[in-house]
Amino acid sequence: MSKTWTVSELNRYIKGCFEENANLHQLVLSGEIANFKRHAPSGHCYFSLKDDKASITCVMWRSQVSRLTFSPANGMTVLVRGQVTVFERNGAYQLYVDRMLAEGAGALAIQFEELKQKLAKEGLFKTAADRRPIPTYPTQVGLVTSETGAVIRDMSTVMRRRAPYMKILLAPATVQGPTGAASICAALDALYQRDDLDLIIVARGGGSQEDLWNFNEEPVVRQIAASPVPIISAIGHETDVTLADFAADLRAGTPSIAAEQAVPDQADLQKSLQARRRALGQALLRDVRLARWRLDQTYRRPAFSQPEKILAPYAQALDERFMALDRGVKGVLDRADLALQKRIGPLVALNPLAVVARGFSIATDDSGQVISHPADLPVDKRFYLRFADGTVQARSLGPVEEEQGKEYHE
Repeated sequence: MSKTWTVSELNRYIKGCFEENANLHQLVLSGEIANFKRHAPSGHCYFSLKDDKASITCVMWRSQVSRLTFSPANGMTVLVRGQVTVFERNGAYQLYVDRMLAEGAGALAIQFEELKQKLAKEGLFKTAADRRPIPTYPTQVGLVTSETGAVIRDMSTVMRRRAPYMKILLAPATVQGPTGAASICAALDALYQRDDLDLIIVARGGGSQEDLWNFNEEPVVRQIAASPVPIISAIGHETDVTLADFAADLRAGTPSIAAEQAVPDQADLQKSLQARRRALGQALLRDVRLARWRLDQTYRRPAFSQPEKILAPYAQALDERFMALDRGVKGVLDRADLALQKRIGPLVALNPLAVVARGFSIATDDSGQVISHPADLPVDKRFYLRFADGTVQARSLGPVEEEQGKEYHE
C-alpha cells in the first residue's frame, strides 16, 4: 500500500524538488509587471510577471529592493533573475527575485551590475582621490589594442601629429571573442615588465555590448587596476561604458580622444613658450627700468653729492674703537708688568750678588765652589774672594780661633 501524505509533507517535498533542480536556480526571466505591491511595514515587494499567455507570482525581499536603480510599476517590462520555489502554506510555486532590470538590459547587463558591485566592494575601482594624474609630457606610451584596423592607425596619426618626439610601443591583443580577455591580460603584463613607460592606453573601437564584453571580464578589470603607471581606458564610443573605465585612471570617450588626452599638442606648446618668452622679456625689462629708477633716485639724494658726510660717522666710530682698543691693550700690559714685578722681587732678594753689592765678598775654591767653612781652608790653601767689582786671589793662613765676645778684624 502506498504512503499516505499530509498536505504539508507534499508541499515540502515539491519545494525540495524545485530547490534541487539547478535549472531553476539563478533563472533569468522577462515579463510585464502586474499587481505590484510594496508592503509598507516590511518593505518587501509582491507582484506578478506575465506575458500574453501566462503569469507567475514573484517576491522580492527588502534587501534586494534596496539595490534597485528604478521604481518598478505595473505595465513595465523588466528582466529579473531569481530562484523558483514553492510557498508551502498554499502550495503555490513562485519566483524569489534577487535582481531586476528594465527591459533591454539583457543577461549581460545583469552580469555587468553584479561584477561591478563585487569589485566596487573590494575597492578595486578608482575614486577621484585615487586616480593618478596623466603625465603632462610623456616620452614613451604603451598601447594595447588590435594591431590591425582603424584604431591603431588613427591613434598613431593623432599622437605623432601632436608630439612627433614621442615613442609608441604597441602590445597587440585580440580585443574581441573568447580569447580576447586572456590576450588583453597578456599584453598588459608584457608592458608591466618594462620600466621605461610613462603611460599606457587600452583601446578598442566601437561595437555592440557583446563586442566590448572582454573589457567587462573580471581578469581584464583586475589587470587594468594593477597598472604600475597611469592608464587610460578608451573603449568604444562616448556612450559605451565598461568596467575597465572604472579601474583606469582616466576614461576617454573614444580612442582618438584618448590620443589627444595622452599627449600635448606641440603647436600649443610652442605658442605657450612664445607667450612665456614675451612675458619674461617684458617682466625683465620692467625690473631693469625699476632698478634704474631706484638707482637714479638714490643718487639724487644729498648724501651722494658729499660722500665724505656718509663716511664721517664711520670714521669717527673707527677712531673711538681704536682708542678703546689702545686703552685696553695698555691696561693688559700694565697689569702683566705689575704681576711680573711681584714675582721678580723675591727672586732678587735671594740673589747672592745682591749681598756682595752691599760690601760683602764670597770665597770660592779653584772649581768655583763656595767655601762655607774655615775647615775647608787649610794653611796655604789657595782660594778666591769675589767682590762686587772684581775677584782677587788669596792664600789661607789657617783657621783663627776667636775669643768669645771678641770680633775679628782683618
